[in-house]
Amino acid sequence: MTGKVRTRIAPSPTGFLHLGTARTALYSWAYARHHGGEFVLRIEDTDVARSTQDSTDQILASMHWLGLDYDEGPIYQMQRLARYQEVIAQMLAAGTAYRCYCTPAELEEVREAQRARGEKTLYDGRWRPAAGKVLPPVPEGVPPVVRFCNPMSGDVTWDDLVKGEITINNREIDDLIILRPDGVPTYNFAVVVDDWDMAISHVFRGDEHINNTPWQINIFNALGAPLPRFGHVPVILGDDGQKLSKRRGAVSVTAYEENGYLPEAMLNYLARLGWSHGDEELFTREQMVSWFDGSHLSKSPAQWDAAKLAWVNAQYIKAKPDDALAPLVAVQLQKRGIVADERLPAICALFKDRCDTTVVLAHWAAAFYADVTPGEADRVQHVTEAIRPVVLALADKLSDATWDKPSIGAAIKEVLVAHGIKMPTLAMPVRVLTMGTAQTPSLDAVLALFTRETAVARLRAA
Repeated sequence: MTGKVRTRIAPSPTGFLHLGTARTALYSWAYARHHGGEFVLRIEDTDVARSTQDSTDQILASMHWLGLDYDEGPIYQMQRLARYQEVIAQMLAAGTAYRCYCTPAELEEVREAQRARGEKTLYDGRWRPAAGKVLPPVPEGVPPVVRFCNPMSGDVTWDDLVKGEITINNREIDDLIILRPDGVPTYNFAVVVDDWDMAISHVFRGDEHINNTPWQINIFNALGAPLPRFGHVPVILGDDGQKLSKRRGAVSVTAYEENGYLPEAMLNYLARLGWSHGDEELFTREQMVSWFDGSHLSKSPAQWDAAKLAWVNAQYIKAKPDDALAPLVAVQLQKRGIVADERLPAICALFKDRCDTTVVLAHWAAAFYADVTPGEADRVQHVTEAIRPVVLALADKLSDATWDKPSIGAAIKEVLVAHGIKMPTLAMPVRVLTMGTAQTPSLDAVLALFTRETAVARLRAA
């Protein structure tokens, strides 16, 4: 095709937007942006029984969180029924489609006979018109479906953007149902009409759709519509080696938002699940757009690696400005009933190098706003009878000190000298009492972020 690049993502609102679809959306979006084209969001909601508004809302929220902005949409298929029926009427008139009155029981009989003969189960064409053929009488009370007159010979070949040349013989597929008795189109027909009407030039999708592509190409040709370029990306495998899907092992995109991942980290990680640019592991959205020209897409399935995603997220948390990170941590604190204050950016600055999600960072931050309960083992090990007088002496010293890091550091040194002990002997119990854990960043930096009242009260609880 020539002309403007137009890509699309077309999720079905029968469940949440999962990671595989999010990755396909990213590739489609990046390809359009790289070529100065347009990206369309379409909601394929013709599965009326299983489509829900909650699923639609989650899809839209996921796209917004990931920052995959679209130029058109959301476009809903159920609002386009009149258009599909218009095209069906044209195909019936042109002889490229026909009505079929087979009942489900009759079709099952055909399939059983084919299986008994060791044949592939295909529709036998009994209602397909042909020169000199006498069709069965139209049965009363049986609403027909409409089937596509698929070519009965020849091959369907396309140059896949990912897989290379793919060829499937037309004898491997049959006359597809394109309109159900209730007037709702099937997927393989509606997607063709949509891509045609919306001038979609490139289609990226999962390679489970390869078997649908010959039908769709044949329908495009029957309609005289220009073909888009297809790129079928391999599946993402879970820890068990099986495909991630809505029904197996997949987690919604919004769940990762709730669990403290950053959208820029998720996009970075998803991009690398099946695409690469040299040895680059970390890159910005802008860099991906400049690099993503449709090449370097892997032909092999990608393995989901939760540890690698956590590492990527940790890098983005470290790099994120504290003022931008603090509102995300505040949201996590609000879930715990904690309202943060102006100290939160500085708290984030001190602890973010230790965190791979904003949930973990919120756990550290919570100690500055809510009561902490040291573990019994830590208290027994570190807050001993011998050290209590020293801790109380520090509390007294801090109650009068200027409340900043240098002054707090000076007060700690004075207490250490006065009692003839080294820093670790005092630091561990102070950390346990104030933060609830023996492992924290520099003690003076930690104490400076508390209010004086809270820090002194926790030390005096020794």
